[in-house]
Amino acid sequence: MRKNPAIRRYSRRVIVLSLIYAITLMGAVYLFNRHLIGGPIAYAVAILPALPIIGIFAAIGLYLVEESDEYVRMTMVRQTLWASGFALSIATIWGFLESFELVAHVESYYVAVLWFGGLGLGACANKLTIGRDA
Repeated sequence: MRKNPAIRRYSRRVIVLSLIYAITLMGAVYLFNRHLIGGPIAYAVAILPALPIIGIFAAIGLYLVEESDEYVRMTMVRQTLWASGFALSIATIWGFLESFELVAHVESYYVAVLWFGGLGLGACANKLTIGRDA
């Protein structure tokens, strides 16, 4: 079965953005570890790896708009709802634990990591419920 055009565009966008993320992250780590930048430019370099991640969020949104198969679109919406609920729940729990000094501080960009993990949970939930929903 050939992938539909919306999936192909989505996959291409995510692959390109993932490569850009890896390059910008490695570059930023290199520059900061060697103390080669400072001042306002340091802020711009620190933000660079976040931009492709934001782009991946946008790519998911574009995919949802471009997907013409209502069932396939619905499964992706369910996946993103799982991801959002999972990431926000863990971040909220951790935030309260942290505020009462029961756990160590975790950098906030890990919420995106949780969200992407939640996409995986959502995909599993879709697989488990597809037969039941049909």
